[in-house]
Amino acid sequence: MDSLVFCNDLPGLFHQMGKKYNHADYRLFIDSSKRSLKAVLLHNGNELASIPLAHSVPLTENYENIKLLLHVLKYQEHNWLICFDLKLNFNLTIK
Repeated sequence: MDSLVFCNDLPGLFHQMGKKYNHADYRLFIDSSKRSLKAVLLHNGNELASIPLAHSVPLTENYENIKLLLHVLKYQEHNWLICFDLKLNFNLTIK
C-alpha cells in the first residue's frame, strides 16, 4: 500500500475545511490513465469543488486495485454512487 496516497477520515477532512459532510451529497469518481489511478469526490450538482481522495502512480485500473481503493476509502461506510471511466470488465462485489 506504499504506492497509494489516500484520505480515509472524511469527517475530519471536512471539519478542517469548515464544511459539513453528508455522503449523499457526493459521488465517487474513479479514473486511471497511463500514468496514474485516482479517486475524487464530486459534489452532486457541481456546486462545490471536487475533493481528491486517493492517487497512485504505479497502480493500474484492475479488479484488485479497485477493490483495494474502495477498501482504504472505507466505501462501505459512505456508500457513494460510483462513477467509472471503465476500461475493463469485472464483477465487483464489496463485502
